[in-house]
Amino acid sequence: MSRNELKPNRCSRGPAIAGSPRKLKRVDRATRLQLLSLGLAIVVSFVGVAALGQTAVKVPRPEEKDKAERVIKKEQEKKAQRTSVIEFRGEKAFNEKQLRSQLKEQITTIDDYGLTAARGDDAAFFLELFYRKHGYAKVNVRYTVNGDRLILDINEGPLVTLGLVNFVGNQHESADVLFEYAVGPTRERYSSMQSKLPFVAADVEEGSDLVHRLYISNGYLDAQVEKPIFHYSEDGARVDATIPITEGRQYSFGQLAFSGQTIYGSEALQGQLSDLLEQPYTDNRVSDIPRRLQTYYRTRGYYEVKVDATANPEAATNGKVPVVVSVKPGPLYHFDGVTVTGLQRLRPSYVTRRFSKFSGKTYSPELVDEKFRELMKSGLFTVLQIKPTPVEGNALRLDISAEEAKSKELGLAVGYGSYTGGIVGVTYRDRNAFGYGRPISTLTEWSERGYKWEILWEDPYFFDTDFGFKAKLSALTFDFDGYSKLETGLRLDLTRQITKQYEVGLVLSERHVDVTSADINTALLGDTSYFVSSIGLTQTLDLRDSKVNPSRGLVLDNTIDFATSAIGSNVNFVRSTARFTYFIPFGHEPAPGHPDHRTLLALGARAGIIHSLEDKTGPAEIPIDERFFNGGNNTVRSFGERDLGPHDHGHPIGGEFFSVFNVEYTFPIYGEILGAVFFDAGNLLPNSTDPFESVSAGFEEMRYAVGVGLRYKLPIGPVRLDYGYNPDRRPDEDVGAFHFSFGFAF
Repeated sequence: MSRNELKPNRCSRGPAIAGSPRKLKRVDRATRLQLLSLGLAIVVSFVGVAALGQTAVKVPRPEEKDKAERVIKKEQEKKAQRTSVIEFRGEKAFNEKQLRSQLKEQITTIDDYGLTAARGDDAAFFLELFYRKHGYAKVNVRYTVNGDRLILDINEGPLVTLGLVNFVGNQHESADVLFEYAVGPTRERYSSMQSKLPFVAADVEEGSDLVHRLYISNGYLDAQVEKPIFHYSEDGARVDATIPITEGRQYSFGQLAFSGQTIYGSEALQGQLSDLLEQPYTDNRVSDIPRRLQTYYRTRGYYEVKVDATANPEAATNGKVPVVVSVKPGPLYHFDGVTVTGLQRLRPSYVTRRFSKFSGKTYSPELVDEKFRELMKSGLFTVLQIKPTPVEGNALRLDISAEEAKSKELGLAVGYGSYTGGIVGVTYRDRNAFGYGRPISTLTEWSERGYKWEILWEDPYFFDTDFGFKAKLSALTFDFDGYSKLETGLRLDLTRQITKQYEVGLVLSERHVDVTSADINTALLGDTSYFVSSIGLTQTLDLRDSKVNPSRGLVLDNTIDFATSAIGSNVNFVRSTARFTYFIPFGHEPAPGHPDHRTLLALGARAGIIHSLEDKTGPAEIPIDERFFNGGNNTVRSFGERDLGPHDHGHPIGGEFFSVFNVEYTFPIYGEILGAVFFDAGNLLPNSTDPFESVSAGFEEMRYAVGVGLRYKLPIGPVRLDYGYNPDRRPDEDVGAFHFSFGFAF
């Protein structure tokens, strides 16, 4: 700006303006216009912000985001496989389809936005990275831009394997344990059966960091783990690694002092931490002290409790670290009512009644969490948030906001079983019939052996009690080996969950059975048209960590039922079955989010007996369709389905007593594919009195199976393919049998 331009600005201030009314009027008008413009801008800004707030981008849910990413990757994969913008030369270890798949993002970018030197360099870099992750440590990828086409020349070099991993300085941790951590990042990508792993320098460096974390987690706070030193063989095809370690002292917990109003006393609080304090000292375990004690207080109604734990490793004596814990319990709270928002189809009473019995009781987050899991398990909600809100008088009101899931669903199922053949089924289910949260479902199913139709109605809170109720009406036809049947029936189940693991039930069953055709001697069939009415008791103790894919625990169940003319039955008998299964894992428990590479040993035992209460004699006191059968994919797997035991004209006729014993060992092969080896033993005796008249009778008829199998683990259970060999084959028995089925064998 020039000097002459500055002077008028100086003269336009002060008395010069005051002495000029015309100028003042112009300035006032200008000022008003500026103020008006400023005010309008502010209003527009507020309106814009409000509108922006109203139309703010909704954050997608994790499942929606994952689905969108899968769609994008799928489109990238298609484009990467068909585009001609890229060419590979020199690939040997991997085919072109695999390489295109690995570079799908880079190829898509080039195809969409054009080829540049930078994008070609990126593609070469990521391709080298892919090769190095698979053990090609000396790979070299050069790129050439030929018009609109990218050419990648690959010099793979030799496949380099990881040899010995030597640890220097480890005294308290074994080399075998450290080795598993050191090769862990590489092992995650390969089967545990693969002995030679590819050498990936970044993986081994990451593994040495895991070794360091292992030491810290075991109380070696001063431990140092140096970067691995690599030693290449003369031909460059193998690399040994040396990882230097300085362990230092192992620290443990020392004196634990409490301050504040502990209420329950220091001994009671320390008892809640006894297992934690017996472990080596770590910062994570110190952080766990407040979480544990807060849980302890909150389960007793102290909702606003505050607990802090402070440790001082510098003040440790002989490696024992003192810890000071301060406690501020706050007031004691009680439950006081429930509010529900967000429901449209489901009646609010379905939710409020689940919590009504807690009113006035001491607040417990465990009870709230238990009811939360129970409600989410119903499938009625996609979102359920429970917020405790303090109200007057040290009470907590539970404010529940819910988002309902789709209650109606139509499903089509297609399957195959080695005994039933092809299966096609159609299901319809309404989880919220009439708005009361009582599911009703229907099933229509066809298989190569028959038809089935059923309708099931459930009331998980029968008359708003802790009892569950089910009513099932069904009709089916089925062609067994030797006879066919038509059955219609009604089954009523009343169950009560005594504890989280123990359930008892009462069962009433009404069935009419017609044997419509048979190739078995009539004298061996028993009644061929009869009505059976029975009442029974069930009990189940289930300590497994999962009902569909258990990795540990046991399950024990037992049933006993009576069919008698007193309740309208044409046949009279007493029947009982029992089952015991135990799962034992071997190996280190995986960290959350990591695959489970443990092996599993499963042990099982089952038995059943049915005894006629009538004065009949002969082999057919019990109708054939009420008898037990043995052999097949869930029992003794060297026999076809129901094929173990007495026969007539080549067809099984069943028996009144059976037993099955199973041992199975499963191990991971690759991803979700598991291998299995198993041993089965079992028998089937014609008469219920046989095992009591002669102890040896059961052992003489015991049949065996030794076999192998494959499993594919799904979230809803494994798909199984088994072959069982009969090691003690009799003249009328097969060498073995194949079985294809779904779910656990026992």
